[in-house]
Amino acid sequence: MKASHIPLIAAGACLVLAVTGVNAEPKALKDHAQPQKVSVPKAKAPSKMRAPRFTEAKVKIGARAPDFTLRDLDGEAHHLADYTEQGKVVVLEWFNPGCPFVKKHYRPETMTMNKLADKYRDKGVVWLRINSGAPGKQGAGLEVNRSAAKDWHIKDPILLDESGKVGRMYGARNTPTMYVIDADGTLVYWGAIDDNRGARTPGETNWVDLALKQVLAGETVTKARTKPYGCSVKY
Repeated sequence: MKASHIPLIAAGACLVLAVTGVNAEPKALKDHAQPQKVSVPKAKAPSKMRAPRFTEAKVKIGARAPDFTLRDLDGEAHHLADYTEQGKVVVLEWFNPGCPFVKKHYRPETMTMNKLADKYRDKGVVWLRINSGAPGKQGAGLEVNRSAAKDWHIKDPILLDESGKVGRMYGARNTPTMYVIDADGTLVYWGAIDDNRGARTPGETNWVDLALKQVLAGETVTKARTKPYGCSVKY
């Protein structure tokens, strides 16, 4: 073969390799260059916070109100059965001094709860406020409630239920939620304080006032159940 033909043959070989797609790179290097597939586990969606369960709620209109003992801001114990055994009618008010719907009833121009408690105090009605807020939550704690009692001129006991046991037992979900228990210990009213669900103005009809009038007159409470409104209880 003549020397002049060698470049042509070499060029032809390169052309064939290019056309046929033959890769002269060693297999080991080729394999090493391929990116490895890595399986990445899918991130789990954040779990939603669950509302407190009320499967243990034991209240029912016309049935005996669940008994409990709670301590007030001075450490004194209050036993529900002690009041009903004395023939007292008892009002329970679920309370949170940080809640706007509670505050609307304690402004100087309203004072709904204080006026109602004063109206019936001499008629054998006991008014108990219950705060089921957990430690560190809005409106919870001894000093916060002491300040509210002083600023709002509250004469009746504020009971602390920091474990939430009594609140759940009564199915209390909002502040304020109201309960009226007659002198026999029977629950005769459960619901809202009045018919205005806003956070500014008290309603025209006060359901607790109506219930107390009928109970003390020996009548059946005609509106025994209404839908409570307000802030969620801070369990």
